[in-house]
This record gives sequence, C-alpha cells and structure tokens, in this order.
Amino acid sequence: MKVSVILTLFLLLGGGLYAQEPVIPVIKGKASFYADWFDGRLTANGEFFSQEEYTAAHKTLPFDTWVEVKNLENDKTVFLRINDRGPYIKGRIIDLSKAGARAIGDLKQGIFNVEIRIVEKRDLIIFPIDFLIKKKSVPLRQRSSYLDFNLITY
Repeated sequence: MKVSVILTLFLLLGGGLYAQEPVIPVIKGKASFYADWFDGRLTANGEFFSQEEYTAAHKTLPFDTWVEVKNLENDKTVFLRINDRGPYIKGRIIDLSKAGARAIGDLKQGIFNVEIRIVEKRDLIIFPIDFLIKKKSVPLRQRSSYLDFNLITY
C-alpha cells in the first residue's frame, strides 16, 4: 500500500521533471578568410589546406567540430569543420576557407560580422553525403605532378 501511494505521488509530482536541453552558445564577432598563399599548406591538425573545402580555423574549438556560421548582414549561413588554429589578428573570431566565405557573402568585402553556433554532426544529415566526406588534399606545389602521375594509364 505504501509503495503504491509513493509511486502515485512520484508520478503526479514528478511528471513535470525532464532533462534540460543544453544551451548552445552563440558567439558573435568578425570573420575573415584565408589568403591564397595558405592553399596547400599544412593545417594545425595535419591536413593540407584547400580553399575549396568547407573548413575554418578557430582558436579553441576542438578539431572536427562542425559550426554554423551566419553572416549577420544578409542572414546567409554555411556549415564548416574546424581543422586549424587562428585567426591571429585581434578582434577576429574565425578564419573561413574561400568556399565558406563565398557561401555567406562577397569575397570583396573581406571581413564579415558573423554569429557562430556549434552544430552536432547528426544535424548535418540533411546535406548530401559528399559534403561530410573529407577530400584528399594535395599540396599546391605537388598538385601538377600528382595529377600527371594519376592520369597515367597502363
């Protein structure tokens, strides 16, 4: 009898208890994009950088973290993977690849006012699968010989 009363009270009073959703922090600041001479160089996580991949540099976020970057002036967004450290210019919070910068604004602008939000990888399933696949990067100085070698047929 006592157990059923306690169970009933627990169900009645505990019905409103639920786990809180974690609050995803939003970071606002200025973003820039990589200069062309970074293309083909090693990033902090050991990959070769490519301007055509959707990647970014952040000072503290773990590598392979996906972020949503929103341009506050035109509300365009892009999803990028963190694979490098930086930016090292005061007042900037993220460096984008050219592909990422092109997706949210005009490259002539150079610096964007953005909002960054961390995204779970499972939330990216709405995109085509090739968006999530890491492309094989080849250093710029090796690209022509790499392509020539791989075009040789026997």
